[in-house]
Amino acid sequence: MRVSKIGKSLSKLYVQVLIGIIAGVLVGHFFPDIGSQLKPLGDLFIKLIRMLLAPIIFASVVVGIARMNDLHEAGRVGVKAVLYFEVASTIALLVGLVVVNIVRPGSGMNIDPTHIDSSAIATYTHAAEQHGMLEFLMSIVPNSIVGAFANGDILPIIFFSLLLAIALAKLGPRTAPFVDMLDMFLQGMFGVVRIVMYVAPIGAFGGMAFTIAKYGIGTLASFGQLMGCLYLTCVIFVVVVLGIVMRMCGLSLWKFLRYIRDEIFIVLGTASTEAVLPQMLIKMEKLGCSRSVVGMVLPTGYTFNADGTAIYLTMAALFIAQAMNIHLTIWDQLLLLGVMLLTSKGSAGVAGAGFVALAATLATMHKIPVSGLVLLLGVDRFLNEARAVTNLIGNGVATIVVARWEGALDMDRARAMLDRTADTSIDAFGATDLEPTVGATSTKDSIVRPHTH
Repeated sequence: MRVSKIGKSLSKLYVQVLIGIIAGVLVGHFFPDIGSQLKPLGDLFIKLIRMLLAPIIFASVVVGIARMNDLHEAGRVGVKAVLYFEVASTIALLVGLVVVNIVRPGSGMNIDPTHIDSSAIATYTHAAEQHGMLEFLMSIVPNSIVGAFANGDILPIIFFSLLLAIALAKLGPRTAPFVDMLDMFLQGMFGVVRIVMYVAPIGAFGGMAFTIAKYGIGTLASFGQLMGCLYLTCVIFVVVVLGIVMRMCGLSLWKFLRYIRDEIFIVLGTASTEAVLPQMLIKMEKLGCSRSVVGMVLPTGYTFNADGTAIYLTMAALFIAQAMNIHLTIWDQLLLLGVMLLTSKGSAGVAGAGFVALAATLATMHKIPVSGLVLLLGVDRFLNEARAVTNLIGNGVATIVVARWEGALDMDRARAMLDRTADTSIDAFGATDLEPTVGATSTKDSIVRPHTH
């Protein structure tokens, strides 16, 4: 009996990924020469997922919107999503600002900016030069559709998908065969995702082994206060802010976290939310969110709703200022917050993008030297894990919020899924004993709509 229970536990993806993370930490610490060579394992898993992102996002958005009965519905969903994204990002920035001013993790370091060698961050500062608001808006429209798909640029793909979906919806019923074909293609791609998830534990193992081998556990001790501050702030934001939001939606945050535990552990090991986007699309639809809302909100949230990155930006910027004994008035900090509302957009789930956003913020402000980024180089990979996990949870909650707000969330199914998570066997394919709610988008009777007055 005990052997069968152990075997059942080992068949669950989150257990396998957790084992991979622990093994990676041990190998990276005790055998750093070996661990430093394992980075390709993590990179390979990320490449496998990125290979699937463009077609999955394209098909999800097109199928979801093309099957909407009213194009005004698509516009309404988009506006609600953007409104929620901005409110959530602002709250995340404020939470980070408050905590870093109370804890002051950089105080006492007394770093002289003139003695810092900034050559190590040249790549990030160069990338930050192309991170302005105008460049961001211009990047939404691709130079070519083929180029956007080839490069895996999420935002241009979403933009093109929206235009195509609107065009198909206007053409009416005669486009149904094409939309059905895209739907079948999408299901096939999800099947490929389930196969790729077999290597998720190996990817988490390689990524963690390389991180520990390169930066060492000693780095954690050196910057322990900053790391502890960021992780604590992320936990506060998730538990308090997102907990309240989920309660307002009538669902349990804790049960939702348990529902997406596989994805949380994968992101923890790979430090990239891109690694689980296909799985999250499947799970949010299984939860009872309509396909049209999931297809529009979740991929867009990867660019516009980076709660963890927002927390990181405020804490990292003020940490550098404190370490260099640079005094920032309350007005300076509020201006910093305003700039970060813009620079936090466009990270798109890529590991390290938050570092580029931070460089862009400091370059815009001129109060804090960009060379101060050198202080974060050794520990940024560990900080990235916290912000990536927070981004993941935040986007999942955002999808639920917009679906509930739009009246496109099957509450009975959502509660049933969350209640049964503990008893639901999730294997390495990512499959469960519960089937996705393909019909949730059209079964109006099963959807709970908010009361209107």
